[in-house]
Amino acid sequence: MVSQVDREKVLVIPTSLLRQIGYFQGFISDVSHYVCHLFDPSHTSFRPRAEVEPNPEFKQLIPYVLICCDIKNTWHVFSYTRGIGQGESRLHRKRSIGIGGHVSEQDAGDKTNPITQAIMRELNEEVAINAPYQMECVGLINDDTTDVGRVHLGIVYRCVVSEPAVMPREKEIVSHGFLPLQELATRWDEFETWSQIALEGVFGVKPSPSV
Repeated sequence: MVSQVDREKVLVIPTSLLRQIGYFQGFISDVSHYVCHLFDPSHTSFRPRAEVEPNPEFKQLIPYVLICCDIKNTWHVFSYTRGIGQGESRLHRKRSIGIGGHVSEQDAGDKTNPITQAIMRELNEEVAINAPYQMECVGLINDDTTDVGRVHLGIVYRCVVSEPAVMPREKEIVSHGFLPLQELATRWDEFETWSQIALEGVFGVKPSPSV
């Protein structure tokens, strides 16, 4: 029986488009060069998730929001451990600094960019941000070294909150909280690959020598 998740239609681009506009592995900050193509409706389509999850000919576009806060002149990043009830089973029990998920067909509207709509939907579903914040797109993540990465493309947003007033709404977001960059470096091996890439690409964090 096909589940509701598998029937969901999600936003994708052909992987060939990424090769055409500039293939990369890891993190890239040259947002302006890529998003004009990635957000172009002539290149995107909504396809059943069950069809594209095993198919590396398509990249599912995934907003990946990093929530951070300057506490006493030191950057702290919100991180958590994924419970076994979250959608992507291959990431269960991994630690993450990213909030986000697939862009669903239901996020598409006449006046709203579906990616913007998906970001707000995912944030409202997963966390409560009880402080003013500013958000900007800071880069992209592509990782073809893992089964998950081969079929996903991360659109990375940095959400800077004025104070660390963020709480989970989902029970599958556990062991959560803001941690300084230095501590995240010491816990490097706990993190999913995208979080490792984002920690280095956005915040300049590298694994602690003791890791």
